[in-house]
Amino acid sequence: MTFNRHAVAAIYRFEMARFGRTLLQSLVTPVITTSLYFVVFGAAIGARMNQVEGVPYGAFIVPGLIMLSVLTESISNASFGIYMPKWTGTIYELLSAPVSPPEILLGYVGAAATKSILLGLIILATASLFVPLEIQHPLWMVAFLVLTAATFCLFGFIIGIWSNGFEQLQFIPMLVVTPLTFLGGAFYSIDMLPPVWRTVSLFNPVVYLVSGFRWTFFGAADVDVVASLAATLGFCAVCLVVVAWVFRTGYRLKQ
Repeated sequence: MTFNRHAVAAIYRFEMARFGRTLLQSLVTPVITTSLYFVVFGAAIGARMNQVEGVPYGAFIVPGLIMLSVLTESISNASFGIYMPKWTGTIYELLSAPVSPPEILLGYVGAAATKSILLGLIILATASLFVPLEIQHPLWMVAFLVLTAATFCLFGFIIGIWSNGFEQLQFIPMLVVTPLTFLGGAFYSIDMLPPVWRTVSLFNPVVYLVSGFRWTFFGAADVDVVASLAATLGFCAVCLVVVAWVFRTGYRLKQ
């Protein structure tokens, strides 16, 4: 079976066009939110804190802020992108077209990941206006950013298929992902926690994402970078298996 690049390109362009129509909500709002984080955490709190792991607090929170935005936007973009065809009924036209599941997945997830990566880079540029930044491992930084965006876009794709209403689209991101992100060391080092709570934090998968991404900036991490990479790749593999099962069984796609 030949690869239908025209179908992938059509889905990708359609999703990116929708991104262009909501540019204010998609880019400007997160940038303003990030700026407020720096005003509150970086200036107000950071001025009263010593360095964390040898890094000024304002710079220390940058990787966590980027991860917070990338995780949230990846899930939101991907879940909304696949849910809308389900809601309008156009998903049946897509499923009956000569487009394979991998091509559908590549189009939707590729577009959602592109938006999230672009957002992450814009937040990084915004952060550089507030604090001096030096990325020690830029290639690994890009790799972690792309892998995280793709992985959580797959997760968002699954949520979009599972959801039967707009309320369900927000259920997991708001009640599960966002709390895990705030408790995942985005604004602090888990080494600052008591031993018991540090052990508990190691069961939070977001800790590995933030820690690995922070290592690419400062060369220091709460968790070994190999463990962070393995955890991210493992979650990505699980999402791929679930998506494959969804397309094979037609779960909430052909009903």
